[in-house]
Amino acid sequence: MSVITEFTVPADAFALEHTLETLTDATVEVERLATHSREWVMPFLWVAVDEDDLETVETTLRNDPSVDECTLLDSDSNVHYFTVDWDEPVQHLVDQIVDRHGVMQEAEAANGTWYLKLQFVDREALEEFQTFFHEQGYAFELQRMYPGSAPKEREYDLTPEQREVLVTALRMGYFEVPREAQIEDLSAALDISTNAVSERLRRATGNLTRNALAVSLPAFGDVAVER
Repeated sequence: MSVITEFTVPADAFALEHTLETLTDATVEVERLATHSREWVMPFLWVAVDEDDLETVETTLRNDPSVDECTLLDSDSNVHYFTVDWDEPVQHLVDQIVDRHGVMQEAEAANGTWYLKLQFVDREALEEFQTFFHEQGYAFELQRMYPGSAPKEREYDLTPEQREVLVTALRMGYFEVPREAQIEDLSAALDISTNAVSERLRRATGNLTRNALAVSLPAFGDVAVER
């Protein structure tokens, strides 16, 4: 069974250490491509930074030792879109993922730390990759692990009850403008109190936003290995 893993690694163990140290407020997000070609695993990235001097951002990225070449594709306010050719150590790490039939689903960085979400064909492939990483002398902090066949509520850290209240709210028009349903309508449909509906909506919205939309690194607690 395939397995999805979420883990954090320091930038010096992966990429863009210089960029993240220089542009201290920067957030980097890699374009996610499902591919088994080392050149196309992560060829594009966004750099979001308060620094409005595009030349500074470009110069910093080009001077990063982990980058061989980069080309600006687009820029809008403080978000800049680049194509990147990575240096050999980064490509070698990508090879280790590809060779184990891994797929990079997410890669984001801020504050000197990368958050990676990878899917491997099975746990043995994951363990081989983890062993390789440790042999290089780098930290590999596993945050979450769950089956690749897990339903979406597991992927987004939603409980079944939270998913139910979101789906019910959507179907009944609670999110429409103007609203077609109120908390009381959801309460009646789900046969729970209005307070319970309100709490589930808040928690569900927070989990969904944090796990699906947030660009910055999530605030992880203790490692949770889901089976």
